[in-house]
Amino acid sequence: MKNLKYIAFIACMSLSLPAFAQRGTGKAMTFENLEEWNRITEKSISDDGKWVTCKMEPWIGDPTIKLYNTKGDEVASFCPAERAAFSSSSKFLVAIKKLGVKEKDSLMLHKTKEEKMPMNQLIILPLTGKEEIIDSLRNHQLAESADWIAYQCGRTDSTLYLRSLDGTKTFQFPAVTGYGFARKSGNLFYTTTQEAKPGLYTLNPDNGTPVLIKEGNGTFKQTVFNENGDHIAFLYCAEKDSSYKDMQLWLSANNAPAELIATRGNEAFPQGWIVSENGTLQFSKNSARLFFGTAPEPQQKDTTILEENRPNVQVWSWNEPIQYTVQNVNKDKELKRSYRAVYNIADRHLVQLANKKLPEIELGDEGNSDIALLYTSQPYALPSMWESRVRSDYYTVAVDNGERKPLLTADYGRLALSPSGKYAYWYAKTDSCWYTITLASGTKHRLTTPQSFVAWDEENDQPNYPVAYGSAGWTTDDRYLLVYDRYDLWRFDPEAATAPVNLTVNGRKEHISYHLVIFDKEERYIDLSKPQILTGYNETTKGSGYYQSKLSSPAVPKTLLAGNFMLNKPIKAKKADAIVYTSETFEQYPDLRLTNISFKNPVQLTHGDRQQDGLLWGTAELVSWVSLDGTPLQGVVYKPANFDPSRKYPMIVNFYERNSETLYEYRMPEPGRSTVDYHFYNSHDYIIFNPDVRYVDGYPGQSCFNCVMPGVSMMIATGYVDEKAIGAQGHSWGGYQVAYLATRTNLFAAIESGAPVVNMFSAYGGIRWWSGLNRSFQYEHTQSRIGGTPWSAPLQYLENSPLFNTNKVQTPILIMHNDADGHVPWYQGIEYFVALKRLHKTAWLLNYPGSPHWPEKMVDRVDFQKRMFQFFEHYLTGKPMPKWMSEGVKATEQPFELGY
Repeated sequence: MKNLKYIAFIACMSLSLPAFAQRGTGKAMTFENLEEWNRITEKSISDDGKWVTCKMEPWIGDPTIKLYNTKGDEVASFCPAERAAFSSSSKFLVAIKKLGVKEKDSLMLHKTKEEKMPMNQLIILPLTGKEEIIDSLRNHQLAESADWIAYQCGRTDSTLYLRSLDGTKTFQFPAVTGYGFARKSGNLFYTTTQEAKPGLYTLNPDNGTPVLIKEGNGTFKQTVFNENGDHIAFLYCAEKDSSYKDMQLWLSANNAPAELIATRGNEAFPQGWIVSENGTLQFSKNSARLFFGTAPEPQQKDTTILEENRPNVQVWSWNEPIQYTVQNVNKDKELKRSYRAVYNIADRHLVQLANKKLPEIELGDEGNSDIALLYTSQPYALPSMWESRVRSDYYTVAVDNGERKPLLTADYGRLALSPSGKYAYWYAKTDSCWYTITLASGTKHRLTTPQSFVAWDEENDQPNYPVAYGSAGWTTDDRYLLVYDRYDLWRFDPEAATAPVNLTVNGRKEHISYHLVIFDKEERYIDLSKPQILTGYNETTKGSGYYQSKLSSPAVPKTLLAGNFMLNKPIKAKKADAIVYTSETFEQYPDLRLTNISFKNPVQLTHGDRQQDGLLWGTAELVSWVSLDGTPLQGVVYKPANFDPSRKYPMIVNFYERNSETLYEYRMPEPGRSTVDYHFYNSHDYIIFNPDVRYVDGYPGQSCFNCVMPGVSMMIATGYVDEKAIGAQGHSWGGYQVAYLATRTNLFAAIESGAPVVNMFSAYGGIRWWSGLNRSFQYEHTQSRIGGTPWSAPLQYLENSPLFNTNKVQTPILIMHNDADGHVPWYQGIEYFVALKRLHKTAWLLNYPGSPHWPEKMVDRVDFQKRMFQFFEHYLTGKPMPKWMSEGVKATEQPFELGY
């Protein structure tokens, strides 16, 4: 099986050169089309459901905010603009108007200084009137629950302006250094340095005047209201230039003068600990408690020694629980780590909850619960570096007095708390079962067994414990836990006293995977007495739908909207049944549609689909075949516009794991950072073939070959693929896969391999520099799928590594690998390129200096797309080589010559 030419020969006996007929009506896409393509990057609906806004944003260019009414009329448009938001009354729209890209570029080319650059503008639009523009905006906040807005203007003016959105009331406060609104009211706080009495003030703008809460000209930090704005807490340091050592915690209720709650040396803190400026202040939902952070007093550098006279060395130890590279990545975070403490307001009692041994905490019932969870994974940090999973010890802690009790030891599950805090619950990967614990009694309940409930990923093909399908949430008062299997939604008694109930009934029978839609992010419980909206994905057709079910008893969900298209998660107005959703296919743009809870008679709002006018547009279809080891497979074929089955088309094979479920995905045109753009290549008469790959542990390369190559052979057998003009393209894991295929077959005319792992021996010991993690876990347990170490499975590491078979490569290779890659070590791409070059194989390497796993800057993404297209155009359609391929671009020429 070293060469697949015989497969192509069997599939298609006759060979022919690429043939290009007239494309018919429409034009092929250009790179400018990709750069200018608008996608919807923001969307919102007013609380009353009568207005919808969205941001249409090109990849390169100015974004536009558009406003629509319920008839689908575009009633306002602002460009360039962003961050649109409706007021709580649904009477106003607020947005930011920004400097245009071309204007900004022009000013920068003319060396305009930052302080001379135009500032943003604030747009206040009455939804039945004319907009108001406020110039030189520095910052702003819109009240969530009242029609008030606060803002500051100018680079040097620190005046805070507070005004009603209708403009009838306005306040001004000088020298303001911080401000914010309460979430459930219009109450405002601000800190100022120039009032008659500098300090922290609160204000109810509807009926009051500013109230001084804490006088002081020092530093205020972490100021926070409770939800209703009748309690406020903050950290204060008396001297502006003083350090964190002197931070104090203060609290005020009902606009009373603030009281000092905690300070350095408090007897409730461990010895030498302080109030941490990095800890988050948080009121419990019922405002009975105030949570805050403490920390050991930070170490101080020896200022008697010059920095250049101190050795700069890292010491990596074989038995340190957390690898030094991870420590280094997390250094700043760890230096700011704080540990949760609580002030019980009624009895004025401080309790330290978390500490160094048990640093992590989860509060119950939004801080109202008397019991919280403490946990740590520190004792098991070392094996987690190769296990790809983390064990933890769990304890309960009494919030009122800090008493701890052990709950679970060395468990791989990730415990969470039910909304009311009655139970802890988790999925245990080691036995694929769901469990709960009644926190009050410590009683453990096993909800499922492998024999009674298939909770795990049925298609898991990694040498690892399979993950769960997840839970949907809890019903009122923690009565039931709702859990998914592959298809259906089940109701479980958290104490396993009654049998589980399948609420959606027909999911497994119809191969529909149902998922509950939670419209309100603040909604803590699922009300089974009310009709619920579900999404459903049909594994057979690859289509999706919206469904309705009451879930109070088992029932087949009622179909509201379903078909051969892809639907997104809808958004709903808070105070109305109005819903915004999108429906898409490969050919249909995902425009916003406004409807009601029945999903009948939708109104199309946006018209991103008009961008396709006059352009050649391809089609997508599902295909099936059988792998070389007998596994049924599926994939998607994307055909050019005006497809003619009697023609011979060039084809690019592009894949990553399994993607057939994306049959109806629109695939937004873009200058992609790592893959070919399907619409662009279709418009230039290319076929794209995206095959699914299913893996066998220990043989990821062979699995790819077994799955992909019969699919390619199937495509050749159709008669419309030019077997001499087939390319392959992949990135990261896909880059590895196509690099491997190059060692097993000469069928491909050209391959682009992005950020590939080619030497699994050296990659096993590499570092993922973004996280600092060692890469060993990938090979032992996750995507790389070897299932062992280089010492336990050396042959698997050898035969799955393309590097050691580079001498068999006859296909021209384009590698893209960047020197700041934090996922795949850059030296993998270098090893590949050097090996190909040493063996006199045709190869190029693209490096975008300073870029990570893929080009991030849009200009680099466009460049990559241009070069990749030129590469495939040469080898698949016979176009002349560009200069960068034929002559190269020397280092001395690089600043001046692109070589296109």
